[in-house]
Amino acid sequence: MGCFPTLTLGIETSCDDTAAAVLSGRTVLSEAISGQSHASFGGVVPEFAARAHQENILPIIDRVLSLAEASGRGLGRRQLGLIAVTRGPGLMGSLLVGVETARALSLAWRVPAVGVNHIEGHIMAPLLDSDVAPPFLSLVVSGGHTEIIRVDDVGRYSLLGATRDDAAGEAYDKAARIMGLPYPGGPEIDRLARAGDPRAFDFPVPFKNTRAVEFSFSGLKTALLQQVSGMHGDLPLADLCASFQRAVTDALVSKTELAVRQTGITTVCVSGGVAANSALRSAIASAAPRVVLPAPSRCTDNAAMVALAGYERAVRGLELPPLVPDPSLSLCGRAI
Repeated sequence: MGCFPTLTLGIETSCDDTAAAVLSGRTVLSEAISGQSHASFGGVVPEFAARAHQENILPIIDRVLSLAEASGRGLGRRQLGLIAVTRGPGLMGSLLVGVETARALSLAWRVPAVGVNHIEGHIMAPLLDSDVAPPFLSLVVSGGHTEIIRVDDVGRYSLLGATRDDAAGEAYDKAARIMGLPYPGGPEIDRLARAGDPRAFDFPVPFKNTRAVEFSFSGLKTALLQQVSGMHGDLPLADLCASFQRAVTDALVSKTELAVRQTGITTVCVSGGVAANSALRSAIASAAPRVVLPAPSRCTDNAAMVALAGYERAVRGLELPPLVPDPSLSLCGRAI
């Protein structure tokens, strides 16, 4: 790209949040997000999510461009040098809205556009507010993903281990349903757990003492179901939540510590929606000499991380992936 221009527009529509952001280098000039409520359905309904993206995406983009210009540091749409948009993994209908919008804007504004892997975006999120640089380990933990990735440089990733079944965030949502708590389950379990005893119930931590960097949360979910099924009367929700959360956190921290020992890499970055969990944010600090956590608002899906991933590829002269949505897009050679 030669002399790289000033601004990058990021667009994120992989699931149920419509987000856009404008970056100048690594500096976030503006960002906005429009969330959706799928609580009454107990989970995200793909068709409804796609329709909401169609309604929200252009107003969100217009808003961040206006905010960037008003900040005095953004120079407006004409100074955009790159559009970065999530192309996968995610929900096909949601991805299509973002990708086709980016394609149209790219043609209309004559600005190059790049498709970004959503997981690469999460890997980049901690870099927005810190001076961390590769090599580092990335613990990506969200509703759809739980894996530890070795990051040797932008575009050079190795998958060290992942979950065999449920992702941690998915396990939180299923646990909440078992206990009669609302969706999404993670924030509610985290809130209730603060008043509970994390040792009240001895829930299992699968693979904790093995030498493999891998996770499993389906057995933990089953253990919770069996415990709740055998109870009568009001559930001790605080203790159940605290004990469940302790098991999830132990699994994440112990395997991160194992990855640090096996690789000798002493910097760990944590990202994804579950990285906003208070217990994990406290416990993960012991996993490595340096642990970098993004602000809670940057743990969940956001467009600033997408913009940064596209920008970092562009300034290094790396391949700019095409605008082709792929719900099962892979990183490190496999879908994660």
